[in-house]
Amino acid sequence: MEKTVKKSGDHGIGLMIHMVHMTDDVPKLNAFYEDVFGGLVYMGVDEPNFLPVEDRLAGLLMVSDLCVETMAPKLPVNVEKPVGKFYSKFGQHLHSVGYKVDDLEALGNRLIDQGVYIGKPGGGKLDAMDPDEVYFYPSPRDTAGLMVELCRIDMPNDPRQQDTWSSQVKMWRSHPLTIERLSYITLGVKDLEAAVHAYVDVIQAVAVDKGVDEDTHVQYQTVQLGDSLLQLAQPLEEGSDLGRHVAKWGNMIYSATFKITDVDSAEKWLNSKGVRTTRIRPTLLAANPEDTFGAPYFFSAEDIPNDPFAG
Repeated sequence: MEKTVKKSGDHGIGLMIHMVHMTDDVPKLNAFYEDVFGGLVYMGVDEPNFLPVEDRLAGLLMVSDLCVETMAPKLPVNVEKPVGKFYSKFGQHLHSVGYKVDDLEALGNRLIDQGVYIGKPGGGKLDAMDPDEVYFYPSPRDTAGLMVELCRIDMPNDPRQQDTWSSQVKMWRSHPLTIERLSYITLGVKDLEAAVHAYVDVIQAVAVDKGVDEDTHVQYQTVQLGDSLLQLAQPLEEGSDLGRHVAKWGNMIYSATFKITDVDSAEKWLNSKGVRTTRIRPTLLAANPEDTFGAPYFFSAEDIPNDPFAG
């Protein structure tokens, strides 16, 4: 049975189609995900997909219910292209997320009416949505720094939309990482209140949980955006990992956290694969991003209050 997709907002923001992980060598990163995370590559299996207009290489893979798009600029890097420009500034880093939307035109017009800047494909500002538009990116200035693709189409051959998904997803639960599902994506922000306004009031995300994490030194609000959770997190200490990230890069996607069942097993497995880890507390493990191609990954056995994806 295919994945049951939860949606949010008046216009049907649904499946998180992918999280983009920027690198300089797609096959190498794909192999890492396959070896360490049990990743299943389903696009660019033998060689990366090349898109000339963006001058970039990419692959698509699954880790449980998270689709990761591995992406790299074609070398030598063309800094005039968006992918090359991002890589030249940030290097290996999480890049963006994307969502399937039922009524893309209506959502776009709603965001425009709310004052959100949406750029034209060829440059300039959209004053109204083109009914034939397939995708758009709201300005990160209006999404608390998150680059998010909103689109009307599915990813071709997405395993989550196949009848075999309910069987296939079990393989990650029996893997040494014991991954049940994606828990949340963390967006580091300078102003939590402003970020909550952008998501809850403007984009119609649903508030789920909020609080302070004394161990990671953040104040946070977790929201449901479509078929996933976002953790909007403001660092409380500049010297914390998130504090240094926000000080260096400002509002930006920071990390991904998986819900797992056995932290000891995950820790032992990651260490055996040369991925250094930190046990933040008994139920929360952090992988060293230097060993995960610049992407902070967390592994949590903790439940989130009011989690719509629990059970």
